[in-house]
Amino acid sequence: MPQELAVAIVHDPSSGYTLRPPRAPRDPGREAPRDLRIIVRHTAHGALSVTACASWLPARERWTSARLETSLDVLRGKASTLRYEWNRLVVNHVDENPVPGSRIGGHPLSERTDLTQHSPLVETLVKNLAEEGFDVLDVMLDGRGSGLRRFREFFLGALADEENLRISFDSDLPLPWPMLAVNPSLFKDPWDAFLGHRHQIEQTSTAQSWVQQMRLEPRLRAVTSLNTDTTLDGVGRAADVRDLLDQKSQLTVRTQAEDLLNALNSAVLPEDLMYFWCHGTFTDEDPPNRRLVIKLSDADLIDSAKVDRKRRPWRDKPQRFKPFVLLNACHTGQTSSGTHAEHLSATLIDLGADGVLGPQIEIPQVFASEYAYSFLDLYLEGRHTAGEISRLLVRTFAKQFHNPLALTYSLHCGLHSRLDLAS
Repeated sequence: MPQELAVAIVHDPSSGYTLRPPRAPRDPGREAPRDLRIIVRHTAHGALSVTACASWLPARERWTSARLETSLDVLRGKASTLRYEWNRLVVNHVDENPVPGSRIGGHPLSERTDLTQHSPLVETLVKNLAEEGFDVLDVMLDGRGSGLRRFREFFLGALADEENLRISFDSDLPLPWPMLAVNPSLFKDPWDAFLGHRHQIEQTSTAQSWVQQMRLEPRLRAVTSLNTDTTLDGVGRAADVRDLLDQKSQLTVRTQAEDLLNALNSAVLPEDLMYFWCHGTFTDEDPPNRRLVIKLSDADLIDSAKVDRKRRPWRDKPQRFKPFVLLNACHTGQTSSGTHAEHLSATLIDLGADGVLGPQIEIPQVFASEYAYSFLDLYLEGRHTAGEISRLLVRTFAKQFHNPLALTYSLHCGLHSRLDLAS
């Protein structure tokens, strides 16, 4: 038999649906960043198409796309020019009028991290580099098609009007995205134009394979490795970085290529973080065969093909390889050389790495060691994602040291990578 239930109203913010309940005060600092996904693909006719998905828009307005009128080769050329300009203007800048205490003919923007005493020069260079970075985007989105003009207006507007977007460039197009910029004339400070200063950014690709992973038992300390060239032990904060890893994690140190390749050849490599502190360079072969290689303390050269060969036997078998990788060696932030040859970062992702972070250019060693210490100190706390830390360090080095080189570090995947000892 039906029974009437007694109900007591203990909280009625709408007064019986007659008033609109008061909204809780907004806390901008606690709002989750908005997500923007940009997909760049080849069309059937060999051109490039671009699609954007903006998570904050209504469902019917969320997706927009267009066909690019600029070729892949032109964009690759623009990217190479941008990297060259960063090397020329910052890394290889020659001091023709040194301040007291500096040597004649030195490279003042590479020899120290704190560039405060060179701030007038740096501000001029940053303005020029922001214009170069905008030129890449400007050329990429240039064209007469009405669809492309609408896409350009939306995309550049979102990049300039918003801040702290989480942007995934799902693309095989190897652009140095953090070094690109929106129109610098829109801002009083040219630093604000750079995408890496405004937003969290990664490059990824839906073509990358899914890799089966074993779960590890929960652990109290992170498992890490330092893969290093011992000739760099005395550079900058290299010793501090090693001490940091030793104190905050269970650390394995490798100085020989054979030790690294043997580790990669094992089914279970339970490292949460792999740190590389070594040299990266391109071989002197013809462009189609040109390779990016790294070298530890011995003479053996390590490239993507060698890493893939060692890890490949475990690709379709029960295994564990899911580290976040900081490839702190020159050029290792690049995902492709513009040929069919993949670089180390793309291969490591394909084999299961959670993300790879590395510089797009020839990075000065003193700065690289300082950047590594700052990044690893935050990442090993487990409270921040790699995307959050990357953007924070761009702003920190710009504000405290007037140094733009943090913009040259780019993420291949890893935007949401966070140290998780329970995984």
